[in-house]
Amino acid sequence: MYTVYVLESLKDQKRYVGMTSNLDRRLKEHYRGGVKSTRSRRPFKLVHKESFAEKKDAGLREKFFKTGKGRDYLDSL
Repeated sequence: MYTVYVLESLKDQKRYVGMTSNLDRRLKEHYRGGVKSTRSRRPFKLVHKESFAEKKDAGLREKFFKTGKGRDYLDSL
């Protein structure tokens, strides 16, 4: 099982989109500053997540969220 997740920084309201096979572990890494790309933008809140059986499908959804249409979709939530 793979999860695509979206975090929103409470500091600057920017989003981070990621994919993982272990969401709890990955969120803990983000929250404690263990991820270099998000360390300076803490704290976060989880604003969206979707689960997929196949890694390929999760990767395609993550890629979609990083496009203009994907960002528009996230804005509409």
